[in-house]
Amino acid sequence: MSTETTAKVQLLNVQIDGVWLQFPKGTRVIEACNQSGKFIPRYCYHPKLSSPGNCRMCLIEMGMPKMGPDRKPVIGADGKSEIAWIPRPQISCAQDIAEGMGIRTDSAMVKECRQGVMEFLLINHPLDCPICDQAGECQLQEFSVDYGNGGSRFLEHKVKKPKRVEVGPRVTLDAERCVLCSRCIRFMQEVAHDDVLGFVDRGSFSTIACHPDRTLDSNYSLNTVDICPVGALTSTDFRFKMRVWFLKETKSFCTSCATGCNTLISGRENIVYRQTPRENNDVNSIWMCDYGRLNFHYLQSPERLTNPTIKGASGNEITQWEIALSRAASELKRYRGGEVAIIASGSFTNEELFLTRRLSEALGTSLLDIVPHNAAGDKILLSPDRNANTAGARLMGVTGGVPGSLLGLISSGLKKRTIKALIVLGEDATKVIGEEIANAELIVAMNILPNGTTKLAHLLFPSAGFAEKRGSMVNKNGRLQRLNRAIQPPGSARDDWEIIRDLLQGVSGDNGIYMIEDVFKQIATSVPAFAGLSLSKIGDLGVQLKLDTGEGAPAPKTSSATAHTP
Repeated sequence: MSTETTAKVQLLNVQIDGVWLQFPKGTRVIEACNQSGKFIPRYCYHPKLSSPGNCRMCLIEMGMPKMGPDRKPVIGADGKSEIAWIPRPQISCAQDIAEGMGIRTDSAMVKECRQGVMEFLLINHPLDCPICDQAGECQLQEFSVDYGNGGSRFLEHKVKKPKRVEVGPRVTLDAERCVLCSRCIRFMQEVAHDDVLGFVDRGSFSTIACHPDRTLDSNYSLNTVDICPVGALTSTDFRFKMRVWFLKETKSFCTSCATGCNTLISGRENIVYRQTPRENNDVNSIWMCDYGRLNFHYLQSPERLTNPTIKGASGNEITQWEIALSRAASELKRYRGGEVAIIASGSFTNEELFLTRRLSEALGTSLLDIVPHNAAGDKILLSPDRNANTAGARLMGVTGGVPGSLLGLISSGLKKRTIKALIVLGEDATKVIGEEIANAELIVAMNILPNGTTKLAHLLFPSAGFAEKRGSMVNKNGRLQRLNRAIQPPGSARDDWEIIRDLLQGVSGDNGIYMIEDVFKQIATSVPAFAGLSLSKIGDLGVQLKLDTGEGAPAPKTSSATAHTP
């Protein structure tokens, strides 16, 4: 790249608490302080939003170079500019650093200012910390301890504001806790592009509210809960369900669409209580949509499949894993390649898709595809492709440039009865094939919930949900990301990759795959885009893959097998 396109960033000299440091030009004062290890408390400031400077919690003492009679900086004994300190405090969130600037973050004046701001904010704040849903994550609570006085001179009655107001279908407002930071208002304006929130009334009676005839019904409304520094805006779904200090947080990503927003899955005792966005500037910044955030409750469904079953004369009978897997493998080996078809999920991990491809090769069939799931998207984060790993399915050779293009051929084969055995992994084939599925002599299914296919299955295997397994996926932009297990699958349900591996071993013999890392090693040696990678190397923020610009992707180089078509 030429030097014309890579202009060198100018570094400015700034003194912070007596120490001279350098920061890139354009750095905000509050960020410069953070980078130097000096945390500045704040309420209204958010690095992803504009800075109105209205909470005044980030006040600091600031100065600029002292100028001599010749209008040049006066140089001190240390060779640096002497600082002419401004006699009044300055906000640090809404201004950039300048050459020779001086900053004091812990002077007597700064401490007095912070105590005054905290006292002012707490004048009308309700003393309901023990019942507040934000306890454990409340900046007002934390800052009152770190920077407050420990007492108040206010003796009058507190102003009462509305409580438990449903400002939207997923957000509940306790207005008397609000510190008027305006983060929610700015988010809806600047990120969600839905200017629905604003301030009403004046003085101590000011509060946030929706515009007339509107509600906070945006698909991104719950991001306002994430960025609310106090307990004013709360998630109706999570409200009062669990104290946050009891939750175990697991870094993962959302599998509800092809964007793959990075998340924190919060669970306890094998129950997922919430999903919140995790910062990744290469994927989702620090936001996620409500659809993906709340798409986890099915994991705790009472209808979860928990035991393998074999279809008998009296219906589905619970059996042991070894018996079900052995039966499935022996039954599948009765059919030649063109008589077998496999329908997989585009939300499977790369490891599961890779093994599915291997299974199709072991059975000698090329009738393998995923089911496309498409719906309306938006121009923010929600992708119209609701399969989380369509890109990975192409790379693993499970589908081509147009996902689902072979489903019609599979349906036709079932109708003509040239396809006699059908393997359905993580999908409901009845929705794409219809009644033709009843013509199959053998149906082997794997899923987490009952559906039309599981009811017809001769052999049924209970699998794991996205929060219950490990693996990797590739999002729509070619970023490889790692899925981590937050909870255990219920009953005797197993990881999908383990089930497919055992089926593959039953059909073709031991293949040296014992851990999921073994699967990824085989992917790394057979798929060029994964060369040199491992599950651990993916990291928490993922790895950008160099993909072929063409629509299709070459099938991975696995064991040779002859493909047959009906």
